[in-house]
Amino acid sequence: MPSKFPEIQGGGSLIVAWQIKNKNVLVIGGGEVAAGRIVNLLNADAKVTVVCPLKGLNEEVAYRVRQGQVQHIDRVFLPIDLEPDKNIAMVLTAVDDPDASTRIWKYCKHLKVPANIADVPPECDFYFGSVHRDGPLQIMVSTNGNGPRLAASIRRKIGEMLPEGTGESIRKVGLLRRHLRRAAPGQTTADISKRMRWMSEVCDKWSTADFNSMDDQDMERLVDFYELGIVPSFEEIRLESQATENWHFDGSFGWFI
Repeated sequence: MPSKFPEIQGGGSLIVAWQIKNKNVLVIGGGEVAAGRIVNLLNADAKVTVVCPLKGLNEEVAYRVRQGQVQHIDRVFLPIDLEPDKNIAMVLTAVDDPDASTRIWKYCKHLKVPANIADVPPECDFYFGSVHRDGPLQIMVSTNGNGPRLAASIRRKIGEMLPEGTGESIRKVGLLRRHLRRAAPGQTTADISKRMRWMSEVCDKWSTADFNSMDDQDMERLVDFYELGIVPSFEEIRLESQATENWHFDGSFGWFI
């Protein structure tokens, strides 16, 4: 008899959106793999330090250093790079020296610092997936270390299936949520639940194109319906807007003159 509860599928990873903003991350290595890791970290607003001899930096990593986007230590890794006062939140290694990589991994384990050792899944606390990015939208495809190239192919196919403007519509939803919290700032459990239910209904009823077309006035009118517990369609919001714009007071107060 089928269970009404989700079936457990072991062997997966816990997929999370790790908030690394303003945290110190150490990248060991300066080649192509390191360059890709650095881009991901900078997109997440991390504070990145690259440890690699200057001659080992590829063109892109050297550019990041010159632009001041990352800090650079011109030498190989030393244990002092992970001293407690450095407050390192994450370590990524991308060097062509398996023995050195394993030593770094063991040192990170000893200090309980999460680490990713490039191309060595058993020595990774986390994996990098293939990411589709469109503004606030991030979709990660992970094969849990089994087939990174295949993950990239799947990610491209997913990206091609998304409606045009999906990222912009998500940005508009974020603006709407913040506007709603300002208009109805209650913090009780009931208040929060009501806001969440209403926002869910809006997202179910409105299309990507609707959110893309929503302007500030549309947003104001939509939030006006919140206290009524009503979710109008985008077309209804626009019809109300047009009716308001077309109405002009003629001084008759409803009487024919």
